[in-house]
Amino acid sequence: MIKYLKKRFEEPIKVDKELEKKRQKLRENIKKKFAGSFAIRMVDSGSCNACEAECNALSNPYYNLEELGIHFVASPRHADAMLLSGVMTVNMYHHSVDCYQQIPSPKWVIAVGDCVKNLGVFEKTYAIKGNDIKVDHYIKGCPPSPRDIIDGLLEFVNKK
Repeated sequence: MIKYLKKRFEEPIKVDKELEKKRQKLRENIKKKFAGSFAIRMVDSGSCNACEAECNALSNPYYNLEELGIHFVASPRHADAMLLSGVMTVNMYHHSVDCYQQIPSPKWVIAVGDCVKNLGVFEKTYAIKGNDIKVDHYIKGCPPSPRDIIDGLLEFVNKK
């Protein structure tokens, strides 16, 4: 076991050059278009939590969105955008709308995952309200990988 761990930690870390280019471009765009800081309030409107797990991975040392100037915030009053995941359930509808209304203008909604746009198997259940909140950008996938989310954020920032 000790030999395995020693070997594992002595191996050099491989740098993904393509990911690093995307991260650099995202960092530059955040700096230019959002004065170096882009705050996101994540709202789960009724998902299976797969998208949230992938978004949590964005905070690990490998992806490290904080270093790029992208921060997840606890209060919508501190946010520039809302990251919406999951189908819009009846129980979360008012909370999601309330969160959106509390974000200061200009504000944007970025949808993560296929559930927000395409309700899939949940379409005809009694607990689904449907999404009335205008979505500015979709990041597709079920769930999207952290790389897909970074690509989607880069696309969104390039549009702004």
